[in-house]
Amino acid sequence: MSQLFNILGKGVGSVLSRSINTSSKSIITSSNTAIGSKGLWIGGRFYSTNELSKLRNIGISAHIDSGKTTLTERILFYTGRIKEIHEVRGKDGVGAKMDSMDLEREKGITIQSAATHAKWGQNHINIIDTPGHVDFTIEVERALRVLDGAVLVMCGVSGVQSQTITVDRQMRRYNVPRITFINKLDRTGANPWNVIDQLRKKLNLNAAAVQIPVGLENNLEGVVSLVDGKAYLFTEEKGSKPIIAEIPPTLKEQYLEKKIELIERIANVDDQLGEWLIENDFPNQMPDEKTLKEAIRRCTIARTLVPVFMGSAFKNTGVQPLLDGVIDYLPNPTEKKIIAHEGNNSASQPLEEKEIELFSDPKKPFVGLAFKLEEGRFGQLTYMRVYQGTLKRGDMIKNVNLNKTIKVPRLVRMHAAEMEEIQEVGPGEICAMFGVDCYSGNTFSSPNVNYTMTSMHIPEPVMALSIAPKAKDGQTNFSKALNKFQKEDPTFRVKTDEDSGQIIISGMGELHLEIYIERMKREYNVDTIVGKPLVAYRETIQGKGEYNYTHKKQSGGQGQYAKMAGHIEPLEGMENEFVNDVIGTAIPPNFVEAIKKGFADCCSKGPLIGHPISGIKFVVSDGATHSVDSSELAFRIATAGAFKEGFADASPMILEPIMKVEISIPSEFQGVVISGINRRKGAITNSNSVGESLTIECEVPLNNMFGYSTELRSMTQGKGEFTMEYQKHTPVSRELFNNLIEEYQKKREEERK
Repeated sequence: MSQLFNILGKGVGSVLSRSINTSSKSIITSSNTAIGSKGLWIGGRFYSTNELSKLRNIGISAHIDSGKTTLTERILFYTGRIKEIHEVRGKDGVGAKMDSMDLEREKGITIQSAATHAKWGQNHINIIDTPGHVDFTIEVERALRVLDGAVLVMCGVSGVQSQTITVDRQMRRYNVPRITFINKLDRTGANPWNVIDQLRKKLNLNAAAVQIPVGLENNLEGVVSLVDGKAYLFTEEKGSKPIIAEIPPTLKEQYLEKKIELIERIANVDDQLGEWLIENDFPNQMPDEKTLKEAIRRCTIARTLVPVFMGSAFKNTGVQPLLDGVIDYLPNPTEKKIIAHEGNNSASQPLEEKEIELFSDPKKPFVGLAFKLEEGRFGQLTYMRVYQGTLKRGDMIKNVNLNKTIKVPRLVRMHAAEMEEIQEVGPGEICAMFGVDCYSGNTFSSPNVNYTMTSMHIPEPVMALSIAPKAKDGQTNFSKALNKFQKEDPTFRVKTDEDSGQIIISGMGELHLEIYIERMKREYNVDTIVGKPLVAYRETIQGKGEYNYTHKKQSGGQGQYAKMAGHIEPLEGMENEFVNDVIGTAIPPNFVEAIKKGFADCCSKGPLIGHPISGIKFVVSDGATHSVDSSELAFRIATAGAFKEGFADASPMILEPIMKVEISIPSEFQGVVISGINRRKGAITNSNSVGESLTIECEVPLNNMFGYSTELRSMTQGKGEFTMEYQKHTPVSRELFNNLIEEYQKKREEERK
């Protein structure tokens, strides 16, 4: 606090920011400094003796087209961050605040996660709006990695969808407490109780409604809170001033039933409320609002309960009570345990096992995680979550992963595409730095500490394309674009094919790669030639294969000699394993290490079609050396020959990626769509009909899904939608097996010519 008053002593005006306008990003002036009875606001941030208890870091996550960005737009409007509401597709020429890219507004989807911050009462909320499309799942991963809580948005008609399951898995991976908002209750067929039932059965969540709706579909008027027993009616056009009223008589019976259900579900997982029920005459006597709120908060933070809110963001209904729920039930930065590791998490220096607990204390050494990168006009923009200590402009901080010390050049707070320049940030905050060279997932700390945050989960790409610039003079910008995109997105990979010399880009799906190709054209003025999509096949074996291989070479001077024997066998899953079963010193340890490296080389490119190898255990059980001619190189060469021999003897097979596909269509098109799935060799696993809408879940080989978006649009008069995510790898048919090998052999012969 003393530092803050020192800043004020220099004059309130010293906290103001410069204004800079650019085509892509803009820095806005902040002069909203005010002193209140409980603290003060500087640059949009509330400072007080208990400021961390008033801070929330949340993400808005959901299946595609559930209304995440629409909900965020309403949150920004009701908190006063924006003056007008604009819709997602930008039909009015403006578009939603959080969809700042032209591509996002044109396609009506979120592509990049966007950060902003808002004030709700005396509380400060950092918000990250994330994409719903599975192709951009890395944006959700890195947002949830650094957030303390989340709002899971559900469609009141569709309920739990394929990407909802993925988002749930991500929230569990990072232990993120969440509340749920059932959106779109104004739509025909909306039923929040079906959605809650699906949350319990499909996601195995202890979900309980904390509200009931007042009307549904066209008659949706508001919600009744089960906690305070009041009705909130949203009759004003923009929903800015909800009317607080008594519970409508027609809802009193349902109110009592659902309140008892809520209390019982909490009591099942909360000892304190359970004891209260035993000591009091429940259900004749109900816990008061304070007792119930405290119990819901404890359970939500412990992730034993998911409170469910209701409304319609598009119809401006139920958003303010949801904001109250964010403050009442989601944790502040001090309520989530933060673990770091002591040591360097780099390839050259592996991560040590010692765990260190971090604390949201501004006086402790600084520790922060760079979770997202963007290339802008002013250089690289690095999004940072501060976990411990204080980060100030001009500070010297260390990139622990790269072991480099840098000076913090500029600090900004993000509001979608706008940036507010600031002088310092404290623990629990989310900010961005300019002009710092690093990678996504790097840990920064004070120079005197060596803590590393655990990295985020990065899914493997499932699809690739060959790409090249049309014009020779576009080569420089082409290379710049590829480097930029790789830094921004860990799931976007670039490599050069050794045989053909082609540049291959890999990603999470057709849309993912299509967006980057379009961005290359718009941002770098590079037209490209794109090759046929390449499927991420894998090579494996189905049986056990023996090998007994000797590598011998004599050509004057020192020769080469290495002998090794053993077997290879299938391994469950997609990982590979090396096992040293050599007894004694038949093969010395340094040569065993060379064999291990040789095995890794073999796994990177299989003998069948040149794709990576998965699911193989390579066992070395015996061997022989020569006192002069044996070397690490000789054993690496021998490993290649031994592997090829064992692989051929073990019934080799090619695996193809199978995608989980969810298709939403009007019921009238059911027959033609199912015929299309069968034609693409898909297997239908489930279907669900709600009113006139039909959802079909199926598993289809990725190789058969190219061009499906166009086909689905034409079959359903533009009304059909589908999402697709990686499910598993399975063996290809014998016909495809032979075709793939034949194509690969032809390609090799052409390259030799």
